[in-house]
Amino acid sequence: MPRRLPQLEFTVLLALLFATVAFSIDAMLPGLPQIAAELSPDDVNRAQLVLTSFVFGMGFGTLVSGPISDHFGRKPVILAGLGLYIVGAVIAGLSNTMEMMLVGRAIQGVGGAFPRTVGVAMVRDLYEGREMAKITSFVMTIFMIVPAAAPSIGALIISDFGWHGIFAAFVFVAVVGATWLGLRQGETLAPENHRRLNWTDLSSGVKEVFGNYNVRIYTVILMLGFGQMFAILSSVQQIYSETYNLENLFPYLFGATAILSAGGAILNGKLVGEKGMHFLIRLGYTISLTASVVALGFNLMGIGTGTPGFVVFFLWTVAMFSINAFTFGNLNALALVPLGRLAGLANSLIGAVFTMGSVLIAAPVGLAFNGTPIPVMAAGIICSGLALILFRFEDSATAPHGAPSHHGE
Repeated sequence: MPRRLPQLEFTVLLALLFATVAFSIDAMLPGLPQIAAELSPDDVNRAQLVLTSFVFGMGFGTLVSGPISDHFGRKPVILAGLGLYIVGAVIAGLSNTMEMMLVGRAIQGVGGAFPRTVGVAMVRDLYEGREMAKITSFVMTIFMIVPAAAPSIGALIISDFGWHGIFAAFVFVAVVGATWLGLRQGETLAPENHRRLNWTDLSSGVKEVFGNYNVRIYTVILMLGFGQMFAILSSVQQIYSETYNLENLFPYLFGATAILSAGGAILNGKLVGEKGMHFLIRLGYTISLTASVVALGFNLMGIGTGTPGFVVFFLWTVAMFSINAFTFGNLNALALVPLGRLAGLANSLIGAVFTMGSVLIAAPVGLAFNGTPIPVMAAGIICSGLALILFRFEDSATAPHGAPSHHGE
């Protein structure tokens, strides 16, 4: 049996490692105007690629980290990922061109995916059943709180040290996590559970995962959902600053959005056992589609500026982030139902595809920013609408239907 830290210490350590990803995205938001002015003054919208390049790198890291950790073990792979994350942060922090910045952020994203992906495997190595659920629930709660606080922390750092200081903060957090893990946590993968890195086994696993019709459907729907979320994240700082002149209040109002959106997770926890995952997925995308249609309608009617326009935008973002609790976890769970034997590899493959695919949606929407929230709201209509349509093409004969109490659906 692998050596265990005290459960509380292990949970807090894991929460720190998971929070690194959320902090790396949301703490950057207040710094985008400075980065745009310094590195891309002729095309300020390119600063949004600072976020999408990180997400793209994270998708690649998600793909490779799971299989590598099955072979080499969890601890060395997480430490290697944190080292790569630090290298990327240093490159980005010292960059004097946008191209250098994007390369650094992509490397940072690759490294940041390792503790996030492999951390889940560590929990599975050590715990099961209710204990595993309790640890995962606490970690994910911290993961949801971080986006609320990260922009305010980022704004404070930027006010004293400029945007370069954000990357020093990233390095500090990664060093703390790596030191804590290195000194206190032993390897969690038992020697007899190490798997060979065999191309034949990996390729057959890929074929089995994406040979499943429903898995392909769920993966594309996840890509659409993440695409609309990252499109909002890419544009939100510019919308607050340029559309509503609320740059100084952005960290606090965006934090309020994150806190209010967390209510979706509470509601999902209460309803999933009674209504089932399919009901909540349909409900989530119906809400986001309706909210996007209404919000875009207000903007097209001229109610897109001033206080009324901001109220519409704020409520729309709360709705769009809230439904993530109804959709992401439930879709991922549905995708893994038929892949129990390959759950680790399947989680890496599905996560990598929809994460990198979401960049293909978010980047063009972010670059289309025109001083209004219309592009992101239109993206919400397209992505949510397509998600609802695709979900109707699910193969009901093989999907996990039935009474939730009997099938866990």
